[in-house]
Amino acid sequence: MAEERVQRRLAAILAADVAGYSRLMGQDEEDTLAALTAHRTELIEPCIAEHRGRVVKTTGDGILAEFASVVDAVRCAVVFQEGMRERNADGPEDRRIQFRIGVNLGDVIVQDDDVFGDGVNVAARLEAMADTGGVCVSGDVYRQCRGKVHVQFDDLGEQQVKNIAEPIQTYRVRFDASVAKDRAARPAPLDGPSIAVLPFDNMSGDPEQAYFSDGIAEDIITDLSKLSGLVVIARNSSFAYRGKSVDVKRIARELGVGYVLEGSVRKASSRVRITAQLIDGTTAAHLWAERYDRELEDIFAIQDEITGHVVEALKVKLDVGERKRIGRLGTTNVEAYDYVLRGREMLYRFTPDTNAEAEGLFEKAIALDPSFTAPYADLAIVVFTAYLNRWNDASEANLERGFRLAQKAIGLDASSPQGHWALALAHLWRRELDQALVEAEKAVVLAPSYAEAAAVRGNILGYASRPDEAIESLERAMRLDPRPPNIWLHFLAHAHFLKGEYEEAVGLLNRRIRLLPGTDISRALLASCYGHLGRAAEAREAWAALLEINPGFSLEQRARVLPYKDPADWERVVDGLCKAGLTE
Repeated sequence: MAEERVQRRLAAILAADVAGYSRLMGQDEEDTLAALTAHRTELIEPCIAEHRGRVVKTTGDGILAEFASVVDAVRCAVVFQEGMRERNADGPEDRRIQFRIGVNLGDVIVQDDDVFGDGVNVAARLEAMADTGGVCVSGDVYRQCRGKVHVQFDDLGEQQVKNIAEPIQTYRVRFDASVAKDRAARPAPLDGPSIAVLPFDNMSGDPEQAYFSDGIAEDIITDLSKLSGLVVIARNSSFAYRGKSVDVKRIARELGVGYVLEGSVRKASSRVRITAQLIDGTTAAHLWAERYDRELEDIFAIQDEITGHVVEALKVKLDVGERKRIGRLGTTNVEAYDYVLRGREMLYRFTPDTNAEAEGLFEKAIALDPSFTAPYADLAIVVFTAYLNRWNDASEANLERGFRLAQKAIGLDASSPQGHWALALAHLWRRELDQALVEAEKAVVLAPSYAEAAAVRGNILGYASRPDEAIESLERAMRLDPRPPNIWLHFLAHAHFLKGEYEEAVGLLNRRIRLLPGTDISRALLASCYGHLGRAAEAREAWAALLEINPGFSLEQRARVLPYKDPADWERVVDGLCKAGLTE
């Protein structure tokens, strides 16, 4: 019988390992394993697949992957580490899961879908030499990907390692710029008093009641956002600390605020108990604390009192208009208010099904109190969300319905920032940019700390061919919301693109794609950026990934929908694709 020939092939091998794994497991085994599993399923394995790699095997704290292309392997390693840096940004430093990565090109033995040999062993040795959060590659990898991967390398010379006969020429991927950027990403100081309102703890004994405690905190944020003398961090960022045992001083430092408001809600039958405490973010001293034990229908008065205590404690001066605007929830119907809070909780889940459920809840609130402004504005956002994401058979009729709902909200309360924000969106997607900008400006004036209004104003300014002002408005929004919705990264990238700042746009778009791999529009703009930069191969790669996500993607359809005031701005997008040979 002839001896079976050993199967060999040339492959790029990526070896990754968790730094300090034993320490992490010693602190909390269950939490570490859960976090590691989430990182693998949500980031690492999709990243490897997206770069045409194959997971060979995983160990308790490591992963081994094989690639046919060295360039793909190195690009994957860089995206992998940048993605982990994003995911670790919110966590305590001593609990962060951080990887070291080694990449080697070598001959490997293949057996039962596993790989062996020096090609694998060298990758493992390179991984051990990498910095925490870093990547080391062999000389062969460096020579193959030099000029094809847009990162810089440091030459570490020849390294002698255990069980490898010849020294390994080693290079380190330089993350200095991005690491420095991350470290510099702490929010800049704010002028005047500033505050973050944390999600109020749900003490009702029923997890299903979390929407109510969240809603109380959110409405306090909304009320405080109307004050020109106080800067208020957006819900999206302050609620990121839900369920985390992080001390107040650290939260204040990370969000760049002077004060933190925290509290709890216990709702039982017709009674509600709310506690609230205002804390100095520098000293952690309590400036004010109160407990309210009332009937449920007193919930509106309680919120007004909490807002008033914060204003008094921080010595915020109110003008006449602000005195009138704060404390105006617009209803005394507790059941209608409850439906609004339930609807928002569904809306924030951002799926077709929960969006449809939110629609029904807001409609119930309107039926109970037709003069209540909030559900009209919220329902308009639900309708626009379905329209823009093409959910639930949404059509142009959704856009018109949303327009009418936003107008109704303003008709009921012309001082509603949310109503003007919704109407600004309606005008934007009706391609009425001048009117859209008027409404966005009104929302910002009525609520200077309303991050969503500043963001939509920035998006409108971009489409209005005013990119400098767009960038200024979007950066203001992101200061108010340091952990912004990822779509804002696209808005900001688009503004830089319109200025011809393609490298800046590329960084922002890649960051968004790491957070939302399924985005097609960001990949289209990325491909155009690469085309303008003369990086045709990367443009084709971005375009191929787009078509894999959305085979029916159409530039003609986008041209009809995207509300550019100056046709030349859309032509800039198409021109970048033409330069990369992606259009006829």
